[in-house]
Amino acid sequence: QVQLVESGGGLVQAGGSLRLSCAASGSTFNINVMGWYRQAPVKQCELVAYIHNRGSTNYAGSVKGRFTISRDNAKNTIGLQMNSLNPEDTAVYYCYADDVSHRYWGQGTQVTVSS
Repeated sequence: QVQLVESGGGLVQAGGSLRLSCAASGSTFNINVMGWYRQAPVKQCELVAYIHNRGSTNYAGSVKGRFTISRDNAKNTIGLQMNSLNPEDTAVYYCYADDVSHRYWGQGTQVTVSS
């Protein structure tokens, strides 16, 4: 089992920045990918970004150039630096982690961007 705990959400004005963090604990040795989804009201859940344990990354087109995902394998944490935020980024952000057979989820953290 893997447990994920997110932190760093909050309220920010448009154009501002936030950094989310996600810490993994438990059976982390088999995790190969970690990333973030977001769920906004009346919108489909969106894969925001993910990072492989070898360092390769992938971003949704809507956040490319504004968000940066990073990973500290030694600490089993990932971060999501979010810059140039706009109201369309308002959502609950969920951290996830994949091992060979399961996807684990965090509890979610609210990000609200005011105009």
